[in-house]
Amino acid sequence: MNKSQMLDAIQNAKMLHIEQMKKIKDVIDGKSVTDPTPLSKTECECGVWFYNNEEVMKNILGAQLFERLDKNHENWHKDYLDIYNIFFKEEIKVSLFSKVLGKGKFDAMTIDKAKLYFAQLQKSTEELLKVSESALRRVAALQDTKFK
Repeated sequence: MNKSQMLDAIQNAKMLHIEQMKKIKDVIDGKSVTDPTPLSKTECECGVWFYNNEEVMKNILGAQLFERLDKNHENWHKDYLDIYNIFFKEEIKVSLFSKVLGKGKFDAMTIDKAKLYFAQLQKSTEELLKVSESALRRVAALQDTKFK
């Protein structure tokens, strides 16, 4: 992986999480989403690239920055789990319940709870994006000879 490819990949990872936040916000706003964000940090598109290139990333970024990225990415997925559990894990039960009562899918209290979880996820996103920016600066500062 050369320097340009790594810069593009890190930038792409940032954009993927920004897009996921938009999709999660859509779910909270009552819009239908058919492909929820993966729960595991290793299953999302960013994680697949990141962990398939783990040794290269550690070598280029250094162990400390790599660990910060990894930890922030893991925290992001942990925070997302609460939202996933509301909208996707419980979807079958909630849908059946709402059909019986003839009401919308989620009550106001559930939506408020999801909004609180989303606020925490936004903080996690900000931290992840900050660390990603650090990674971008580090890669940009390195000589091309450091890359294969």
